[in-house]
Amino acid sequence: MSEHESMEFDVVIVGAGPAGLSAAIRLMQQAEAAGKELNVCVVEKGSEVGAHILSGAILQATALDELFPDWQEQGAPVKSAVCGDDVWYLTSDSKALKVPGLFIPAPMHNQGNYVVSLGELCRWLGEQAEAMGVNIFPGFAAAEVIYEGERVAGVRTGDMGVAANGDRKDTFEAGYELRARYTIFSEGCRGSLGKELIRRYNLRSDSDPQHYGIGLKEIWTVDPAVHREGLVVHTAGWPLDNHTEGGGFLYHATNNQVFAGYIVALNYRNPHLNPFREFQRWKQHPKIRRYLEGGERVSYGARVVNKGGLQSLPRLGFPGGLLAGCEAGFLNGAKIKGSHTAMKTGMLAAESVFAALHSDVQDAQDATGDYEKRVKDSWVWQELHQARNFGPAQHKFGSLLGSVFIWLDQNIFRGQLPFTLHNTEPDYKSLLHADEAPVIDYPAPDGKISFDLLSSVFLSSTNHEEDQPVHLQLADASVPLEKNLPEYAEPAQRYCPAGVYEIVEEAGVKRFQINAQNCVHCKTCDIKDPAQNIDWVVPEGGGGPNYPGM
Repeated sequence: MSEHESMEFDVVIVGAGPAGLSAAIRLMQQAEAAGKELNVCVVEKGSEVGAHILSGAILQATALDELFPDWQEQGAPVKSAVCGDDVWYLTSDSKALKVPGLFIPAPMHNQGNYVVSLGELCRWLGEQAEAMGVNIFPGFAAAEVIYEGERVAGVRTGDMGVAANGDRKDTFEAGYELRARYTIFSEGCRGSLGKELIRRYNLRSDSDPQHYGIGLKEIWTVDPAVHREGLVVHTAGWPLDNHTEGGGFLYHATNNQVFAGYIVALNYRNPHLNPFREFQRWKQHPKIRRYLEGGERVSYGARVVNKGGLQSLPRLGFPGGLLAGCEAGFLNGAKIKGSHTAMKTGMLAAESVFAALHSDVQDAQDATGDYEKRVKDSWVWQELHQARNFGPAQHKFGSLLGSVFIWLDQNIFRGQLPFTLHNTEPDYKSLLHADEAPVIDYPAPDGKISFDLLSSVFLSSTNHEEDQPVHLQLADASVPLEKNLPEYAEPAQRYCPAGVYEIVEEAGVKRFQINAQNCVHCKTCDIKDPAQNIDWVVPEGGGGPNYPGM
């Protein structure tokens, strides 16, 4: 008999992000409309709803309009309408060219959109879901998928109170089995269970590899004299070279706050590149520094984002379960937005599951086929099809020529060119050997605009129970020093935005140190490690960052 207490639901949803919460709400809306009882559970590894949510974020309200047509009257935290788009091409550390509106790809125009804190929006969505009767369990990490034969039957949450050596502490509490007829997986980008499901059911057999970027973000309170609520600033160019995809953003939110962030595509080639330090020196450019000068940095965090688009979507379902939101990779790269598509796919998953639960034929495949059809018939698919060449063009042609192609593709041909570009090289394979790439000389932080890594991690309020099994697992402990260090100068020391990985030398002997308590759950290591030797699994529930308003 299992020591894990079992709880039965109609539907279990993994992840209280925009996709998972929208799915829960849509399920309850349908149940109410049909006069049905429905028992829905959302399990969330963060200490509270929103604790692990990080996004730019510019919200296109299409899905929110569909979910709650009266969201403004209900008090949704969506207040700052975009009032202007500035796009700059940074030609050096001090010069820039402003891109005329005519030459900005059409999907990047933000008229009608909103500057939001996605974390605050998720907290509000969580409140609406709970008011409808949804069971939300924050602080419980879904650690394992429950299978019954080939069918997914739910998830098991991780045990609490296990020591680093595997022994049970006095505080030990066994995880729970959350069983359901259907499980919707919406863990966000590079979810640990989603990765397992994609592999087990071979869901990528007909798609390109998923591609990723690491997004770093800070919240600043700035001088009211330079603040312009609703202003959206995007940059390309410096400090990255023409062969490295990425760029910066600065969004003016409410209360004299700005959201400053930087994204570096994880197919970068130079192993000496440090995304965190690229972000810090980007802020020193006069076009960015002018907004931050005299302000106060109040929060920091990092998270990977999907950027593969339509070609990288896996099959979306399997017996007993579905993938929704960034778990599958629905971000629209041309718009630099994924919250609206995450919400919509969560809603579509809910509609398919509800229909299957109340159909006469109780076949686990019913929801799978129906969900795929609903997605392909929706505006989400239309958006991603129109934007399908955005990412591959940047990879194939570089930043400058790629931008020209994207402008023609989006503004002249409206995304309807009669061909589809592909990028079939996984991001981890892109690195040059260390001796083939120039070492990058990064300036020291000034403590006013640019900062060191550890003081930044402090602002993420990251916390883990230190005496627990390390959740960053090495398949082969010898690889970092014997392979990655001589070949790539061990890039984990640089690509991690939280100082988790270090090469420590003691008495002339080097060792690879993992500071797991620093981890902000960004998943970069799981993606970029050139040996694919690091497996990110969930730590004890409630651990990780505690973002106040990311």
